[in-house]
Amino acid sequence: MDLNKKIVLVTGGARGIGAEISHAMCEAGASVILSDMLEKEGKLKTKELNKLGYKSAFIKHDVTKESHWKKTIEFCTKTFGGLDVLVNNAGIFFSKPLEEISIKEWRHMFAINVEGVFLGTKFAVKEIKKRSIKNEVSGSIINLSSVAGLVGASFIGPYNASKGAVRIFSKGCAIEFASLGYNIRVNSIHPGVIDTKMGKQVQAGLIEQTGLSDNEATAQLAELHPLGRLGLPEEVANVAVFLASNESSFITGAEIVVDGGFTAQ
Repeated sequence: MDLNKKIVLVTGGARGIGAEISHAMCEAGASVILSDMLEKEGKLKTKELNKLGYKSAFIKHDVTKESHWKKTIEFCTKTFGGLDVLVNNAGIFFSKPLEEISIKEWRHMFAINVEGVFLGTKFAVKEIKKRSIKNEVSGSIINLSSVAGLVGASFIGPYNASKGAVRIFSKGCAIEFASLGYNIRVNSIHPGVIDTKMGKQVQAGLIEQTGLSDNEATAQLAELHPLGRLGLPEEVANVAVFLASNESSFITGAEIVVDGGFTAQ
């Protein structure tokens, strides 16, 4: 898939799925801006990409703050000349019995996982539509949800709710932007448990709530997926590249599941 001349912003791009998406977008020919609160890791990832001959840049970015979003979108324009694709990837996870969750913890998760997606879409759409209308090639907003946005699970109520919100928000935006003639597609990706640091958090939560050993927890998480293993970050990244590309030009409002069969059961 060819992303030549496309400009992509990936939030939470310093590590995990976000870092893999950034790399895959670069490999496909895009100019990529990585944003994250993890400044050291983000700069290292950008240095790695640029050393490979790709075009990338990093900006420190708190997705919960409007001022940071304004600055980040301006950075995209000043650095590479605009924006074609936004990947709202930044997110957090925790596992805890519902009765022990504070309202502060609930609001913190929603601030990052939901409000961050709302703010990103709000501030990016103005810049994306300039190029999508002018170039007559659709822009793309890709929101990272989760299988937890499709099915419930014990001990992750706030995460379920936040990822479910991302799913339906994406559909609403897809319909709205199409009706306004913006030529911007909006879709959500729903990974299963992926072998990343966040995946390790899922495993740690399972161990804490059940008392399983590391090996037992790993095996149980793998068994949740009919393919019998955890997903790889690059398997999610490949879908993001497709949704960013012109090959997905008739796909909007869709929920793309990358879960090894988890939700097919």
